[in-house]
Amino acid sequence: MRLQCSLVLLIALSVGCAAAQESGKHAGYDFFYLVLQWPGSYCDTKQSCCYPRSGKPAADFGIHGLWPNRDDGSYPQNCNPDSAFDPSKVSDILSSMRSSWPTLACPTNDGLRFWAHEWEKHGTCAQNLFNEHGYFQAALRLRGQLRVLDALATAGISPDGGYYTMGAIKGAIQEGTGFAPHVDCNRDESGNSQLFQLYFCVHADASRFVECPVQPGGRPCGNRIEFPAF
Repeated sequence: MRLQCSLVLLIALSVGCAAAQESGKHAGYDFFYLVLQWPGSYCDTKQSCCYPRSGKPAADFGIHGLWPNRDDGSYPQNCNPDSAFDPSKVSDILSSMRSSWPTLACPTNDGLRFWAHEWEKHGTCAQNLFNEHGYFQAALRLRGQLRVLDALATAGISPDGGYYTMGAIKGAIQEGTGFAPHVDCNRDESGNSQLFQLYFCVHADASRFVECPVQPGGRPCGNRIEFPAF
């Protein structure tokens, strides 16, 4: 009888652990989007932009966010209202965040509200994998692996206000990084389509880039895309 109880308990624990591991593996998501943003396109709109208090960011693709997503195109958000952003938890990487994850929103600010939004809306939905520090550190690490601007420059695509085809842009990035991103465009004041954001897909454990299982929505870019200076 004691042996039977032990076996029942062992089976119950095993099932419970397996379920917890499966739940923790994805925790309501299947992959991440790492979204990079070209600052020149953010600023070259009717709403314009404001440089952060730390000064004008570098002319490079900065991070917009690291967003948990599902294969059906939906995504979790605001998963833990009790886990508010705490700047003291990322104090050792704030310098990297200012340079690689800058805010351009007006009025001029220090970026804390932007990072709080990203953590509280998106990062809290991956707390099976990250604490706050780990979330921002992972995004910085992933962004550092891509070197998108170098990939484009190698193919003769520069942020000089010139126009390029979608095929040239995606081909250059795929050649340089190994992955073709989803390209998101916005419009300048004259209505021209311009290179704005790049969506790269990341494995659910945030360890590596993967091919995207689904593409995000958005307005079509067309095939004549401006790459504005910054």
